[in-house]
Amino acid sequence: IHNTSVHHAVGQLYKEGPVKLYRGVVPPLLMRTLNGTLLFGLQDTLLRHLSLSTHNATSAAALPALAGFGAGMVEAVVFTPFERVQNVLQNGQNDRHLPSLRSVLMRLKVQRISQGYYRAFLPIAARNTLGSCLYFGLKGPVCVLVAGQGLSPMGSSFVSGTLTSMAISLTLYPLSVLVANMQAQIGGEVKGVMTCWRALWKSRNHSVALLYRGGTLVILRSCITWGITTAIYDRQQQQSS
Repeated sequence: IHNTSVHHAVGQLYKEGPVKLYRGVVPPLLMRTLNGTLLFGLQDTLLRHLSLSTHNATSAAALPALAGFGAGMVEAVVFTPFERVQNVLQNGQNDRHLPSLRSVLMRLKVQRISQGYYRAFLPIAARNTLGSCLYFGLKGPVCVLVAGQGLSPMGSSFVSGTLTSMAISLTLYPLSVLVANMQAQIGGEVKGVMTCWRALWKSRNHSVALLYRGGTLVILRSCITWGITTAIYDRQQQQSS
């Protein structure tokens, strides 16, 4: 949000202490708890319905990606409010006038839904639908390719999930930066997506490197998370079949 270097951010976190470090932990904790179940369960349900209804009108290889697209849209609808609250809480500029989760919820409650809980819904929907579409479309082929290198099924699933997540995170990270900047404040001038994107690009001095500042840590976290998630999910699929 603030275009801070990693070194400066670590120093700031050390100075503020562990209490401030975990400010805004509730929304992402709930999101991580529910995300995998919702995304994988819904994608699997949509895939079964699409397989029965398309009658070979759509390539079977494209069905997982199509089901992932639908699951990503539902994910955006469900989790946009969580992400909104998280970004408000984690913006240090809000500490004084929005000191608690309750104060943020009360403030968002009186806002119009498009400017309150669902601020930045369009870029979130684009990021989640494209990300889920690519993840479920690429996961299978990448896993087959990796399995050919002699890894165990669990290892193949982990590596394929990690590689797929890395490619998606690198591609879509600018959307996450845009979302964080759009959602970090409550109130003020209402700006559209393109206006916010131009302001963000200008604040980063028209530099891709600055736009990706902090991206290494976020992408690394995403790779590990989705590598583990993919391995667990594939293992459960193998056991159920």
